[in-house]
Amino acid sequence: MPEKKLKIGEILVSAGVIREEQLSEALRSQHQLGGTLGENLLRLGSLTEEALLLALSGQLGLQHINLAKVEVPASVQRLVQLETVRIQRLLPIGFEGKRLVVGMVDPTDMSALTEVEFQSGHPTKAVILSATHFEQAMAFFQANGYGTASLKLDAEKEEVRRPKGEATLADMLSVLLSLKGQDLHLSAGAVPSVRVDNEIRRLDLPALKPAELEQMILAILTPDQRRVFWSTLELDFAFSLHGVGRFRCNLYRQRNSIAFTARHVSETIPSAAELGLPEFLREYALKTQGLVLVTGPNGHGKSTTLAYLVETINRERKANIITIEDPVEFTFRHKSSNVNQREVGTDTLSFAEGLRNIFRQNPDVIVIGELRDCESISIALTAAQTGHLVLGTLHSMNATAAVDRLVDAFPANQQSQVRAQLAESLLLVFAQRLLRRANGQGRVLSWEKVATSLRVRNAIRDGKAHQLRGMMQTNVEELVPIDWTLADLVVAGKVRYEEAVKFADNLTYMNELLKVRGAFR
Repeated sequence: MPEKKLKIGEILVSAGVIREEQLSEALRSQHQLGGTLGENLLRLGSLTEEALLLALSGQLGLQHINLAKVEVPASVQRLVQLETVRIQRLLPIGFEGKRLVVGMVDPTDMSALTEVEFQSGHPTKAVILSATHFEQAMAFFQANGYGTASLKLDAEKEEVRRPKGEATLADMLSVLLSLKGQDLHLSAGAVPSVRVDNEIRRLDLPALKPAELEQMILAILTPDQRRVFWSTLELDFAFSLHGVGRFRCNLYRQRNSIAFTARHVSETIPSAAELGLPEFLREYALKTQGLVLVTGPNGHGKSTTLAYLVETINRERKANIITIEDPVEFTFRHKSSNVNQREVGTDTLSFAEGLRNIFRQNPDVIVIGELRDCESISIALTAAQTGHLVLGTLHSMNATAAVDRLVDAFPANQQSQVRAQLAESLLLVFAQRLLRRANGQGRVLSWEKVATSLRVRNAIRDGKAHQLRGMMQTNVEELVPIDWTLADLVVAGKVRYEEAVKFADNLTYMNELLKVRGAFR
């Protein structure tokens, strides 16, 4: 049996996509019936074509291409002989810069790729091509000739090929983006659903079977990720799907089966105007020392606001920025600054471990994806006091609760010292919520802030942070309650009153503001 066939089998076994006995059965079938190992695994029902493509893509670090969505010019076809295309089961697709992109049913066959380079005279880049699409391409060439007409598969027939009601992970993630949703939720026994404007919507699909969901998700994991998941039963990771987008994912177990959540992460960082962020945030991003916190519940845009702050520094300062994230979501290009992004579990063992050695890395700006424990908070406070700008996120209901949460993370005998450190280092707590727009299309930002001042520092140092909420209604610049920005949104017609009520901290105060501004309630 050729070694290259065994290599693909070993990749799939090590990835946990198939078992050793399934590989042996497929190899016997291949010996008897011919075809590729992948085709025989599909024939035997050991895995789906989507699972095969995703597994090979993840393990080999190669993209897989949907031939139904591209057009292959006749001039590109002629670069490789039809005999080589047919025998080696590959297809020249087009150019990426100076490299010829070659779709390969067996992307481990390096000798075939070398032959393509020799015939075409171009350096090559291999991508994974499904056997089904390859056979459709061969049928096209038989009917229309090779190298005489542009290859374009019938997208409608491609959709018909899939059984009605069945969807792949790529399909569901594509639907999430088309609906401009935030999250995809998959659970065994449940109909797949997406979160759009903070509401769960069921997709027009059947409920997922446990084995079906497990095969679909485990196919996109690396062997290390799979080992971590089976040992801890939890996994956070980032996943990029070529042609679709980048996602922050969480895998967990429920009722003796797996469940999966994917959140779309935009590949471009929106501007302050697009996000509805106030202008003063830029001023805090350009500070050189202190602590800036972005807080709020899960799913209300904290990571996006943090990314805006980092990109502002990246663009306008000449600094060394080091981030510690779990997982890395937005990816930054080095501009005026260097942005070094470290992922927990991949580049460092934990937030605390990454922060423990961070001063040796000569940072100007330290970005902490989430302040989770007293050790991380302690290092962040020390860094903010010793000439570094520290940016981080925290889960809290409002800005003043964030202060209490930082202090409460420590034992009682250390809290006095922590309050003193926090009073001296805190620049800003920016708490945010996303509300449904009045027209029902999309969400809009409401926020509140606690910024540094003598009265704020004294309240924190004296353990009276709770008194800051009362001060928020006295119309001072450093303290802005969420009720103030909620009233602005209602008056501007961006948010309905009924929606604003859900997020008001002090409804009586919000109603008074509305009366003053002419929106009588």
